Amino acid sequence: MIVGQELNNIGLQYTYMGQGLVETIGEITTDQIEILRANILRSGLELQVDKRNILIEKIKDLVTEMINCPEELLKINYSDYISQKLNYDYTYLSNMFSKVKGITIQHFIILNKIERVKELLLHDNLNLTEISYKLRYSSVAHLSNQFKKITGHSPSLYKQMNQKTRLYLETANT
Repeated sequence: MIVGQELNNIGLQYTYMGQGLVETIGEITTDQIEILRANILRSGLELQVDKRNILIEKIKDLVTEMINCPEELLKINYSDYISQKLNYDYTYLSNMFSKVKGITIQHFIILNKIERVKELLLHDNLNLTEISYKLRYSSVAHLSNQFKKITGHSPSLYKQMNQKTRLYLETANT
């Protein structure tokens, strides 16, 4: 782990938190942060020191995990899951997320679910009912309404338009 090597090089103790995150043990000086930032940047990585931004990234990762989740997470509420995993009150997380990102966690979830719907429409052999169930929508109508609100198109029109584009590109390349 590059970050761990760099932390060792400047004499800092740390705990590995998973997913590329570490927490330093003890005080870290501004000079040490700048040395660490420069060394990590040379490796193509970015140092994030702001705990709020780290927490925001964890929230985003958890949302992605739930959207692409195994079936056993289907019965867990997003807010409960995020709150449990991060050991923070959901209201606190939600307010912080909104303040930093300019959108609510709920809206972020919706946007990511719609992106996943697009992928499933184009690349899987699932029908809209199956997609609706897989992504925990209460009904196909709810999914369709949300999809149209975000994309401006119904799911079937979106799929149809992309199939025509793909067919056109395949024909143009032959």
